[in-house]
Amino acid sequence: MAPSVHAAAAQKQSAAAAPVVGKSGSARPAAVAKRKRTARAIVAAKPSFGELAGLHQTQDALDLKSGVVLVIDQDTREVLFSKNEHAVLPIASLTKLMTGVIVSEANLPMGEMITITQDDVDTEKGSRSRLKVGTVLSRGELMHLALMASENRAAHALGRAHPGGLAAFVEQMNSKAHALGMSATHYVEPTGLSSKNQSSAQDLVRLVSMAHADPTLRELSTSPRYQVAIGKKTLQFNNTNRLVTSPNWQIGLQKTGYISEAGRCLVMQATVAGRKLIMVFLDSAGKLTRIADAERVRRWVESTPSLKPLA
Repeated sequence: MAPSVHAAAAQKQSAAAAPVVGKSGSARPAAVAKRKRTARAIVAAKPSFGELAGLHQTQDALDLKSGVVLVIDQDTREVLFSKNEHAVLPIASLTKLMTGVIVSEANLPMGEMITITQDDVDTEKGSRSRLKVGTVLSRGELMHLALMASENRAAHALGRAHPGGLAAFVEQMNSKAHALGMSATHYVEPTGLSSKNQSSAQDLVRLVSMAHADPTLRELSTSPRYQVAIGKKTLQFNNTNRLVTSPNWQIGLQKTGYISEAGRCLVMQATVAGRKLIMVFLDSAGKLTRIADAERVRRWVESTPSLKPLA
């Protein structure tokens, strides 16, 4: 009797897991490295919420790879492009945009020094950080790193050090979302590491539009790079969105995000072909696809006469 599909797959998996042994009886380094790469690939292949919901099966005129897309004119609110814009999904580090809003509106001293503590260490995803426990930076520096470099410990420290503590900070995040009419949005923490931080493209357009009115958020989120002095060292952090340095783009505000449940995410306010646009890309599969989608939308707007503003 021929083995079942599951049995055959199990045999292949077992064979792949078996070490390749050399003459000395030890596993060959190349084989070990290959198994590690395979293991990482399996982990990376974990489907996002959007993939599980079938959002990537939705076809669109531009063949975009993001599961959710919304592009609107910031001034007229005209929808130029939409795809699954009502879907409610994890938003990863797009969360930090609301974190920045709450900190900025509180008018707290940006020069106040805040210490990174063990409480700021990620236990949700085990992500790494260059801000070691004990690092002391100003609130302004932490804000810059959170918005520009998507630094998780910086964002968590901002919430933890807020008047009333972390719980009060998250409550303010949700209150602000409610005030903005973001009815599909919910936050449980300030970094975006939790998949329980969720929103829709329609809600995020409201957030980006409001945040863009804040000069501090515009400046910090679009800063190409930033250096901070930590002890005797100077560390340079770079923007997680490479489009901020592209001569083809005029970006007024931006934020990227990624966790496996959310896929690759990107929100931007940008001027394209004379129009102020807000762009939302959620649940993009592949490291560079959100950037490629944004580029494709930009070229489409620039090459479509009906989308350009009247002189």
